[in-house]
Amino acid sequence: MMSTETTNSTTEATAPAWDDALLRNPHAVADKRGRVQRMFAAIAPSYDLNNRLHSLWMDESWRKKAVKLAEVGPSDRVVDVACGTGDLTLRFAQALSNAANAGQGRQYRVVPPRDQVLGIDFTYEMLPLARQKAMTRPVKGVGGSHTLASLAQFACGDATALPLPDASADVASIAFGIRNVADPSAAVREFFRILRPGGRLLILEFSLPTNAVLRAFYNFYFRKILPRTATLISGDRTGAYKYLPESVNTFIGREQMMTMMREAGFTQVEQHPMTFGVCVCYRGVKN
Repeated sequence: MMSTETTNSTTEATAPAWDDALLRNPHAVADKRGRVQRMFAAIAPSYDLNNRLHSLWMDESWRKKAVKLAEVGPSDRVVDVACGTGDLTLRFAQALSNAANAGQGRQYRVVPPRDQVLGIDFTYEMLPLARQKAMTRPVKGVGGSHTLASLAQFACGDATALPLPDASADVASIAFGIRNVADPSAAVREFFRILRPGGRLLILEFSLPTNAVLRAFYNFYFRKILPRTATLISGDRTGAYKYLPESVNTFIGREQMMTMMREAGFTQVEQHPMTFGVCVCYRGVKN
């Protein structure tokens, strides 16, 4: 006979994480953390495909912009939070290699220490995918058998309680993850804590176009088309792709995000809208 504990676990694994009532304001749901974690665990295998397809491959250019704004130096330590399957983490790893090899001759290429780039995610199911991706991607410009796995490591952790000492990083980043954190302001304060003086914070997040016509078209795609096609591809039953548009539409605005960064102690806070304002890269500096 199946135990009550097993029955409860099975029900939790198959029941939707999000329904219409919860999606009225997913950020106010008391157990948002657990629901988000379960959602991402379910969609991890198809996560990259849906990202590429439904951003029309623009997500790669958004990450490229964030890495450029980070101004990575050869000795910098980078911490990428909510790393998912590692796309931004690995871009930072390659940028670090490029910085370390700037000005080097063709015969001598440097492979930076592996502990300089760390990807952290609180959904464990994402991390094996990130590690596998790192092992299959060569380090450009270095030669030999080096892959990005030799430059980056991955660990499980929570954005609001990072397993790192004070002033231990030069760059902190989070891509499309800050709105999924139960307490975004606590996460931003954590980023400030782990950064050294002069450290840079980069936050990539979805936004809504400021133009009313573009915003209407975007929301039609975001709320009517994407949830159906992404769910079909992923086979998801948690409601992940219904959560996505509503989590963006009900999240804080651009000015509020910048205020949150300033209140945590960051200066030189900037916003860089991209693709008609669909995505914004925020940047701040710890003095």
